[in-house]
Amino acid sequence: MKYTQLGRTGLKVSRLVLGTMNFGPQTDEPTSHGILDAALDAGLNFVDTANVYGWGENKGRTEEIIGTWFAQGGGRREKTVLATKVYGSMSRDGETWPNEDRLSALNIRRAVEASLKRLGTDYIDLYQFHHIDRRTPFEEIWQAIDVLIQQGKILYAGSSNFPGYKIAQANEAAARRGMVGLVSEQCLYNLYERRAEMEVIPAAQEYGLGVIPWSPLHGGLLGGVLKKETEGKRRTEGRAAETLADPAKRKQFQAYEDLLDKHGLEPGEVGLAWLLTRPGVTGPIVGPRTMEQLESALRALELELSDEVLTGLDEIFPGPGPSPEAFAW
Repeated sequence: MKYTQLGRTGLKVSRLVLGTMNFGPQTDEPTSHGILDAALDAGLNFVDTANVYGWGENKGRTEEIIGTWFAQGGGRREKTVLATKVYGSMSRDGETWPNEDRLSALNIRRAVEASLKRLGTDYIDLYQFHHIDRRTPFEEIWQAIDVLIQQGKILYAGSSNFPGYKIAQANEAAARRGMVGLVSEQCLYNLYERRAEMEVIPAAQEYGLGVIPWSPLHGGLLGGVLKKETEGKRRTEGRAAETLADPAKRKQFQAYEDLLDKHGLEPGEVGLAWLLTRPGVTGPIVGPRTMEQLESALRALELELSDEVLTGLDEIFPGPGPSPEAFAW
């Protein structure tokens, strides 16, 4: 396993992050525990979740599955860098009571306590804001986080789905309080979706945040979806089907798969390996539903992409370019 520092912190984390969103809804508890054990055995120490995972009537279920895994002992909790998130409503009846969501000091306090109970631990390594809260000032948010750090319930704070200017606002507000501020940003970033390169990643680098890309294969589109479709192994649905319905985009993904086929490379592994070459990236989040998917993700760590392949990928999926040059002179 390869490790790196999380942003400007002294915290050492694996270059792959184990995402757990499928634990509960698509992967049962025994299989989830098996994936967690296999990941830890491989040296993958960074586990990401969120209080809302489990979804619908089962919100919080994913944290509970991680909690029962920790309860087995064997140093599982001590070896794990645990990240979870706060923002979404935890209401299971579809009606959110006031102060049961977003980033008010009250909801942050309640949400941390609930997550700690479900996770069966007394501290969270990285507590992330799942979205920006336009109604709550950062002064209030940091006051709540400061209290939790002093109480030893969280160690670091991170963001998710923040635009660049909100990363700047958040860390300037933290600096005024003499706090470390955000240490990571979890954003949508992959070969196909590169808009984060324009503002989010530069802001993260400027303020010393580690970048943690989610959906590194863009919902499976970068995992060889066309070949699987042809072989009858996968039926495209939802966002993937909508994207591939556009002839120009379908041609783009076909060019991607043809390039990698020419070099004898697996698309899913290349999608992850490419992110590992990107400036500022700590490690992409992989969300395996099966052991085989975890093994494929781990192989990406050993994959060295040639200059020819990297150039070809840039030609197929060009980035937006730096800001402001991307939209100005």
